Amino acid sequence: MIALVDYGVGNLFSLACSFRAIGQEARISKDADEIYRADRIILPGVGAFGDAAEKLKTSGLDEAVKSAAKKGTPLMGICLGMQLLFDKSFEYGEHEGLGLIRGSVVPIESAIDRPLKIPQIGWNALIFRKPSKLFSYIKDGDYVYFVHSYFASGCEEAVTAETEYGAMLTASVEKDNVYGCQFHPEKSGKVGLNILRAFCGEAG
Repeated sequence: MIALVDYGVGNLFSLACSFRAIGQEARISKDADEIYRADRIILPGVGAFGDAAEKLKTSGLDEAVKSAAKKGTPLMGICLGMQLLFDKSFEYGEHEGLGLIRGSVVPIESAIDRPLKIPQIGWNALIFRKPSKLFSYIKDGDYVYFVHSYFASGCEEAVTAETEYGAMLTASVEKDNVYGCQFHPEKSGKVGLNILRAFCGEAG
């Protein structure tokens, strides 16, 4: 069973529909024990890092996610859920993350040297940096859908793909059984579905 972690800030319905489309059972869950026992875990997220981190901690689901990841359960963070995998974020202050991947979340504005719309919203190409199990069924240059104002930095060892938006921004990461997508697979058409399919069948 795939657990979709419900801590109050996720795009859960679209994700559940996407997994259904590829023939996989995905259950929306607020139950820490169920999440810990799941075969695979999806950590979604939209909104501000600090608020999401606090809700995840208050619900007690942060420990379930970390414990499951540390025992080897495949875990994928999506959008803000990916950002939560890192050590900290500097979105409206400094906030602690799950610490599963080394790095920090910083403003896109700090990395670009020309005026671009922030947040970055829309389709952009993936530029592969190293092999990833999530890329089993897609190719370098495929387009996916982004909505974000912040990106992961200082995580070079884990970066599997970047995207160009005034600078090279982290698009996906992988460390052992922990995966992250800054973009939204559930909004990225066939490419996104193939990433989710790889997570179900190949990753871990």
